[in-house]
Amino acid sequence: MGAPGFWDDQERAAATSASHARIQRRLDTFRKLERDAADLDELAEMAADDPELAAELDSQLASVEDRLAALEEARLFSGTYDAGDAVVTVRSGAGGTDSQDWTEMLLRMYLRWAERRGFEVEMKEASEGEEAGIKSATFIAKGENAYGLFAAERGVHRLVRISPFDAQSRRHTAFAQVDVAPLVDDEVSVELDEEELRVDTYRASGAGGQHVNKTDSAVRITHLPTGIVVQCQNERSQTQNKATAMRLLRARLLEQEERKRAEQLAAERGEQKAAEWGSQIRSYTLHPSTRVKDHRTGFEVGDANRVLDGDLDGFVREYLLTAARDRS
Repeated sequence: MGAPGFWDDQERAAATSASHARIQRRLDTFRKLERDAADLDELAEMAADDPELAAELDSQLASVEDRLAALEEARLFSGTYDAGDAVVTVRSGAGGTDSQDWTEMLLRMYLRWAERRGFEVEMKEASEGEEAGIKSATFIAKGENAYGLFAAERGVHRLVRISPFDAQSRRHTAFAQVDVAPLVDDEVSVELDEEELRVDTYRASGAGGQHVNKTDSAVRITHLPTGIVVQCQNERSQTQNKATAMRLLRARLLEQEERKRAEQLAAERGEQKAAEWGSQIRSYTLHPSTRVKDHRTGFEVGDANRVLDGDLDGFVREYLLTAARDRS
């Protein structure tokens, strides 16, 4: 970074600077953890005869364990795009109005989780449902390891509850799909043929104005060979919406290539199914009891409301650990 001419290429220099800052933060965290862990031995000796110091020891030990767990989590991100930003799309599945309401609940959960993790979120589109909820929504999560973390949420999510839309208060099951793709810069090559794209413009209809701005310049792009559809409605102009939609499409196509590669590797290893791509991954039960269970890892939480308020770290960390063991 101190070499002459380093800042001549602004984009490359900015990327290098960001990488340096990310590595420096991790190194600083490790060094401080080393120092604090070393201090525990001395504190433990003094705490043997001092109840007040014993309480301080417990607090220090818990802090060290939490930070060690965070470093262990960071070690699990070995994928090409894990450290970068993520494009997250939630869309309703089977279940009618309940499904659309469930999709909005999932969106809220992920926005709260992103806030907890310190990610910057840019909402790109949200299509409201006919009666309630949303049909789909797409946002970009920006921050360290955003893609590596959100990728753990890719798949089908199932909700079981007493439907607020059923006059007879019966139990209903609803499904929603979560797609996650890496947001990459223009240097990453993704082949696109303009003749294979259908570009439509329309008036945006955000969910009551809650998630996106309503404009007349929304853009929807369909990639005809794959059927992938992306849309953007929250930029200031139709040109900006189209440029963002193209970037989202490139991300989705790149994710599809990664998925095919993972499926091929799984087949070569003789695995029965590829690493949970698109399959049902988790059930959220709100009646008769409340619990959330991840079907990939068996990890379970009895307080469903806490999870829906954005407490996802346990599920994601357990999945990352399981995936790392499977790769080794």
